Amino acid sequence: MSTVGPDDRRRLFEVAGLLLTYPDDELHEALPAVAAAAREIGHAGVRERVAGFLEWCAATGREQVEQHYVATFDLRRRSGLYLTYYLHGDTRKRGVALLTLKSRYRAHGLRLAPGELPDLLPVVLEFAATVGPGDGEAPLRQHRRGVELLRAALADVGSPYAALLEAVSMALPPLTDGDRAAIAALAVDGPPVEAVGLAPYSSCTPTHAPEESLR
Repeated sequence: MSTVGPDDRRRLFEVAGLLLTYPDDELHEALPAVAAAAREIGHAGVRERVAGFLEWCAATGREQVEQHYVATFDLRRRSGLYLTYYLHGDTRKRGVALLTLKSRYRAHGLRLAPGELPDLLPVVLEFAATVGPGDGEAPLRQHRRGVELLRAALADVGSPYAALLEAVSMALPPLTDGDRAAIAALAVDGPPVEAVGLAPYSSCTPTHAPEESLR
């Protein structure tokens, strides 16, 4: 498999970050520009996966896309968009991870919008696209296992959003044997459990309270 170069990674992370946000009127109006940006991705495998997702969006009614988004990301912990949850669950370690992400963003001048946690995948992708290789892509690399768990969960239910996660995964370092073992264990056992407040570490809590366990 050919390597995804830095320019293609930047385009991909920008496009995927937008497409993984709630499909509201603003995103719908931006889709032609997003599709044009996606066509500029040189890596064929990545470009084809993003194009496939955009084709689904174009062929599906807006209401159905919105309903699918909510059912997939807001009502199922197994496919939530908050990356630190996959590794740390609702534990103190997750709070520290959130604080670390906020500090990294602040150092590069990125401010979270009201209602956003720093581990929300679209935010992590925006940061990677804006800051670039090195510091910008570090959070994605650090949460490689969470990205893979989300990709697998989306593939398991046949969600079109799986194509976007496949494209992002192609742009990240390959999984190691250690990663695969840890992912297999997390898929069976779920993340650690230790109910604590996250308010000191983030600007808000998720809008929706997921109902389904990752287990």
